[in-house]
Amino acid sequence: MTMAGSRDVDADVASVNPTYPTGRSRRSWAAGRVVRLHLVSRRVPAALAVMLACAAVFQGVLRWPGSHGSLQTPLIIEAAAAAIVAVATGSPFGESERATGRRLPYLRLGAAVGLTGAAFAALLAGSTGAVLLGGPLSLLRNVAGIAGVGLLAAGVLGAWLSWIGPMAYLALAEEALSSGWHTPWMWPTRPPGDVGGAICAALLFGVGLTVIAMRGARVTNRE
Repeated sequence: MTMAGSRDVDADVASVNPTYPTGRSRRSWAAGRVVRLHLVSRRVPAALAVMLACAAVFQGVLRWPGSHGSLQTPLIIEAAAAAIVAVATGSPFGESERATGRRLPYLRLGAAVGLTGAAFAALLAGSTGAVLLGGPLSLLRNVAGIAGVGLLAAGVLGAWLSWIGPMAYLALAEEALSSGWHTPWMWPTRPPGDVGGAICAALLFGVGLTVIAMRGARVTNRE
């Protein structure tokens, strides 16, 4: 098909459907459609809805009379929000998507970063008017670091089992808080300005993003 023929096809389609983009806008429209389909295939709208529910629970937990001064109970909600990020890396198309998606690494990276940001924003909004120990920096460090654990688990176990990573880390962090461990790898036990804890959380998040962007979640029999 020649370029003139392609323009004729665009003109014919546009005459039938006035909303059909032509010319330069067609490429932007196609790119936007690919992004939208990728997000829908990862059930991102459902993930965002669950994060809003986590924010509501987070607000209730922080306002509960017995939770003042506690790091352990809010950490459960933070781990749950991070686990949602990992589970949303799963694809319903499995190996067929890996074989045909040239832009897949960028889409995976964008989705993971966007969902992690949404998890942090949702929980930060959920802490409005309540006492959040450590403040926003501690919340960001915890959510990003545990999301990194979940992304690594998705690369090893698959998206459907990736929640095991954040839950296993949660169990270790709860034990660290109870026993007074002070290793930077248990960053929830560290003060919000602790550089070592922030570096460990950032490293895990970066490695998790790299694994998901380049390889994606492991394809299991379910996919």
